[in-house]
Amino acid sequence: MQDYFYSLGDALFSKLKGDERLLLGFSGEDSDFVRLNHNKIRQPGCVAQRRLSLDLIEGKRHAEASVDLAGDSERDLQQLAETLKILRHQRALLPEDPYLNFSTDIHHSEYHHDNEVVNSHDAVEQLVQAAGNMDLVGIFANGIQYSGFSNSMGQRNWHSSANFNFDWSCYHAKDKAVKSNYAGFVWQQDKLAAKIDNIQQQLAILSRPSKTIVPGCYRAYLAPSAVNEIINLMSWGGFGLKSHRTKSTPLIQMVEQGRTLDASISLRENHARGLAPIFTSEGFIKPEQVQLIKSGRYQDCLVNSRSAMEYSSVTNVESEYPGSLELAAGNLPDENILNELDTGLYINNLWYLNFSDRNVCQLTGMTRFACFWVENGEIQAPLEVMRFDDSVYDILGTNLIGLTEERELMLDASSYGQRSNRSIELPGVLVKALRLTL
Repeated sequence: MQDYFYSLGDALFSKLKGDERLLLGFSGEDSDFVRLNHNKIRQPGCVAQRRLSLDLIEGKRHAEASVDLAGDSERDLQQLAETLKILRHQRALLPEDPYLNFSTDIHHSEYHHDNEVVNSHDAVEQLVQAAGNMDLVGIFANGIQYSGFSNSMGQRNWHSSANFNFDWSCYHAKDKAVKSNYAGFVWQQDKLAAKIDNIQQQLAILSRPSKTIVPGCYRAYLAPSAVNEIINLMSWGGFGLKSHRTKSTPLIQMVEQGRTLDASISLRENHARGLAPIFTSEGFIKPEQVQLIKSGRYQDCLVNSRSAMEYSSVTNVESEYPGSLELAAGNLPDENILNELDTGLYINNLWYLNFSDRNVCQLTGMTRFACFWVENGEIQAPLEVMRFDDSVYDILGTNLIGLTEERELMLDASSYGQRSNRSIELPGVLVKALRLTL
């Protein structure tokens, strides 16, 4: 596939005229998808797709297009050649782009995953057997994802990643359910078994009568999946250079007023994880890491190629929304969480998050799925759904008690158009006060 991409590129580069430059991006996958309901296979399938994006440039004018490839070189090249002609015509009609920015330095790279592709049949068989009679519903995605870049100046980059992602819930009744996720690069049956066992324990608690609590501030533990929802909302404009320069970032008080989070909070974009490519669609090479927050203080921004041109900076990401985030671990052992919590809320999931006051990074949302009331270090009952409204400066700042030693790697389960290559690695968070409003 890599050679096929490069051969198509060489053929297209030979058709350029005058001072034209051509950037080519390749994306593809060979993925298995299995949808389950009531712990039975309902819809298995395979997807093999390849797409080539073209950006034809002359001076400050450029035109872009994407073409789905069939895998037949003659047919694909004919379609691509026609697309090149259309782009040439369109470009002549377009205005100059003041923020057009692409790499003119040649940096080759090649990354191939070194792990074996998980056998989908074996993995699904194991999870169905482990879940037994539970009412499990979810989707299993597994396979290889490909990315490539080449340009008419001679640069070539390639990246492949073999990974799996199982996103599922187990239902007790009606809206009473436990949601979980298992994702990574190497399948471990014992790790899956531990997750299933934990779900069974939580389902048993969900069968108890629910507890209703009054609005107020409660000591709380937020599991990694709940922390993920908070970090994801922070990320909408939180870390991009454009949002910082236009003062639309929800972290504006960190940037302009010196407001800080707890010293244990260090957040970075880790491009070296191996899921997303190390190169951008303009040919820039990403640094291995971008330190966004260090010891509670804001440090660096995510900068895409257009912001780099507009604000005279250096490109370090494809998009100014994080794709490989990583929150540093703390020193709370997972097995001690309930004892450390003592009495309060054990929150597995949050949903429907939005800003209630963007300028102070204040969030509101709902508890979801398996959230429990804990007394004296023991889970007592499931909680009725509640709304919270609190600031990130409190949750990860003044009210933070600690972070767990263990972190969970979560891959984005979205597959609209193609499987996402976004990922995040997070610990759980223990806070002395989380504000519930109704």
